[in-house]
This record gives sequence, structure tokens and C-alpha cells, in this order.
Amino acid sequence: MNDQPLLVIIDAANVVGSVPDGWWRDRRGAAERLRDRLARDGLPGHEGPVELVLVVEGAAKGVESVPGVRVVEAPGSGDDRIVEMVTEAGDRPVLVITADRELRRRVTESGAEVAGPRTVRGPS
Repeated sequence: MNDQPLLVIIDAANVVGSVPDGWWRDRRGAAERLRDRLARDGLPGHEGPVELVLVVEGAAKGVESVPGVRVVEAPGSGDDRIVEMVTEAGDRPVLVITADRELRRRVTESGAEVAGPRTVRGPS
């Protein structure tokens, strides 16, 4: 049995982009607001320890990690970095938060579970 906490990898661009709240005017600020919500609320509905990782790319780079949320900057494609992280996790349980169909397919093939943005954003 793997006793490591659930690794939750959040596709920041996809989750931020799931609600038309003006995020496109300040992508970094939107990613910071998501990070802060994650740090405050954790993974709603999940009992037990989790490791929350927010993957940022492009204009959202520069977001700092905070207690409870590690921020990873993708050097190129955020999707590619997320797939790499799933592969690197080995037999550790992984949940990827994204609505991106192609990314969902790729990480599922690598053994991760997937859930949509509402898992961390709540209802719109």
C-alpha cells in the first residue's frame, strides 16, 4: 500500500479559464487568486492529507508557492509538464484537475485520476 498523500496537480490555465471572470486581463493575478483559494480551502470533499501542486505557464509565470500549495512553472507546455509529473509520481495516487480532454486522456493513460475544475473552484 502506498502511504504517500494524494498528489493533486491543478492545470492552472484550464481551471482559471473555466469561468469568464476577466482572468484574461491579469493571468498571473488570476493564478494567484486560485492558489490562495487552494491554500485556504484545500481539496473540498477530500478527507486526509493531500499535496496540492498548481502548474502555471506563460503569462501566469512568477506565481510564488505558499504554505499548502506548491507552484510549478512549466518551461513550455503546461500539459506536457503535468504529464511528466504524473509519470514521475510512479505508483503514488495522483488526481489531475482539468477539463482539457486531450490532457485528461494523456494522464489517464499514465495512471492518474481526473476531475473537472469545479472540484476546486466550486459552482460558478
